[in-house]
Amino acid sequence: MISAMHWIDYTIVVASILLAIGMGIYFAHRQKDTATYFTGSGKVPAWAVGISILATLISSVTFLAYPGSAYSGNWVLLVQGLMVPIVLFALIGTIVPLFRKVIKLSAYEYFERRFGAPARYYSSVAFVLTHFTKMGSVFYLVSMALAAFMNIDIYVVIGVLAVTIIVLTLLGGMEAIIWMDVIQGFLLIGGGLMSVFFLLFAVGTPYGPSDILSTAWEAGKISVGPFDWDFCQTTFWVMVFNGFFYALQKYGTDQTIVQRYLTARDDHQAKKAAVIGVSLSVPVWAMFMLVGSLLYAYYQLAPDPMVIDPETGLHLLKPDAVFPHFISTQLPLGVRGLIIAAIAAAAISSLDADLNCLSAIAVQDYLMKMYPHWADRHKLNAGRWAVVVAGLGAVAIAIAYVKSNGGAVLETIFAFYAIFSAGIVGIFLLGLLSRRANRKGLYVGLLACILFTAYATLSSPMKMPDGSKQALLDLGEWNFTHSKYMLGVYSHLIVLVVGYAASFLFPSERVSDDLTIYGFFRKK
Repeated sequence: MISAMHWIDYTIVVASILLAIGMGIYFAHRQKDTATYFTGSGKVPAWAVGISILATLISSVTFLAYPGSAYSGNWVLLVQGLMVPIVLFALIGTIVPLFRKVIKLSAYEYFERRFGAPARYYSSVAFVLTHFTKMGSVFYLVSMALAAFMNIDIYVVIGVLAVTIIVLTLLGGMEAIIWMDVIQGFLLIGGGLMSVFFLLFAVGTPYGPSDILSTAWEAGKISVGPFDWDFCQTTFWVMVFNGFFYALQKYGTDQTIVQRYLTARDDHQAKKAAVIGVSLSVPVWAMFMLVGSLLYAYYQLAPDPMVIDPETGLHLLKPDAVFPHFISTQLPLGVRGLIIAAIAAAAISSLDADLNCLSAIAVQDYLMKMYPHWADRHKLNAGRWAVVVAGLGAVAIAIAYVKSNGGAVLETIFAFYAIFSAGIVGIFLLGLLSRRANRKGLYVGLLACILFTAYATLSSPMKMPDGSKQALLDLGEWNFTHSKYMLGVYSHLIVLVVGYAASFLFPSERVSDDLTIYGFFRKK
């Protein structure tokens, strides 16, 4: 049951929304060229870029989903995040200078220089499809939560969020996004810390922090197991492999992160920003996992009949709904408004970056190919129109989710998107690590990847319109049964291995050392 909000809570949430719009208006007068609009003219301080990376990585879905995951299970999903600093610290010295030297704006310019235009378009289309689906999902899930908190129609919430994010991105460009991310990042961290505090020092119960923590520990809620060597379940080792490729995907092929490298003053500042972003992300992910573990312990020690049936002991709420229930029923006046504002801020900081980067991709990867002699002002205007179109497209997906009551139809559509957007990290590694790999070999690898991903996606159970789960292509004992987290691992490896092997079937191509890791080591 969501209790009524006080006007003070409403005021805090509305103020955070108006702040985002005001930030866009404040920076609007500086957006006179594409360099400023998309990269802040490369003059943003490293610490601000780092916090912006954090805010982009920590969306409001993380704010709600991570506590739900720890509440129902444990911290195994955190293993994915723990792999990020390991991979990043090993490769950041190579990746950041590479992109800052090779590309003008789009991360996928590198793919074209290394393997030709088809590789660029395959990668950029994959980015566009992936982020459209992500934006629609974020819009829907956050709007649903905010509508319940504030007792407002979900369509009104979607509309307000859409206007806020589009205005911020349209007027303020990347500078407004980064500085708003800084504010929203601190709000996000503050919201998580307040949640931990009120869970550890729960008012109205005789239990203290040691009771809460020991209960969570004894229940196995602060654990990263199981450690079985089983790829069909979500185990520690599955998340290790998934986390390795997740880190490479985010920091080596994702436009939202690569574009941040270009906003820093130089290579050193860009590397520093990436390190700051990662160093902050892992503790924040762990903090929200801790919230979920503490929620489990709290409701074990202070039973709530809305959460746990007192007679059967069954959990009555979905795991993702437990944290919102705690926020609405247990947090004091004002604090609840700050937490809800943090959820909204997390959505804004994730979606505004997506809009700006989708706009950059539209201009650099497509419009400039069709109109190579456009003046900069034409590119800037086109980028602004792209922001509006992308924002409205994400809203349309969110509304479709609402209409389909959770998106059973959309899940099927997105499954087909996934088939034709797999293996991006494999392309990146193949180009970076091998001078012998060539474009024809890559195309063979991509074909093998698409065929495998089609098989795995279509033969895996997915949500149907009636709520049941079944495969679109039921192959019986030949269905893909491994964890969904392993699908991305396999697709990247297929592109890497098959693409490299197939390259020996075709004549070698001349490749600049600047496009491979060997050029980096040669200069060293």
